[in-house]
Amino acid sequence: MKKQLLTVTGILFCISFLMMSQTKPVQNTLKASVERGKKVYTERCLTCHQADGGGVQNMNPPLIKTKWVLGDKTQLITIVLKGLNTGVVIDDIEYHNVMASHADLTDLQIADVLTYVRNSFGNKAKAITSAEVKAVRAKLK
Repeated sequence: MKKQLLTVTGILFCISFLMMSQTKPVQNTLKASVERGKKVYTERCLTCHQADGGGVQNMNPPLIKTKWVLGDKTQLITIVLKGLNTGVVIDDIEYHNVMASHADLTDLQIADVLTYVRNSFGNKAKAITSAEVKAVRAKLK
């Protein structure tokens, strides 16, 4: 009886260990977020905002050291979730292309891509968390 119990316990331990080793926890370091965010940026943002974050003059705004990127996190998250259909003026240049909503991205993807943008192209700002994105998304519903 003891031998069977030890065998069952051993098997359950092995199964638990294998299951835990199959799921990778999301790393929440700035570096990990920036790396994940770069992938999202490449897939979703690069076409309009360019590889260097410089945008396209009079069409798509730059993401380099602007109040839109470095300022209020809630405003930036809202723009990604809802899109933007009004022009913006940055350094006396008007940008008028519509930005599509990216609400289909997960909270983590939005947090990561915005953290990437806020820490690339010469920018240096605090990370955005998935909890912050989740809170803004909830308010917009």
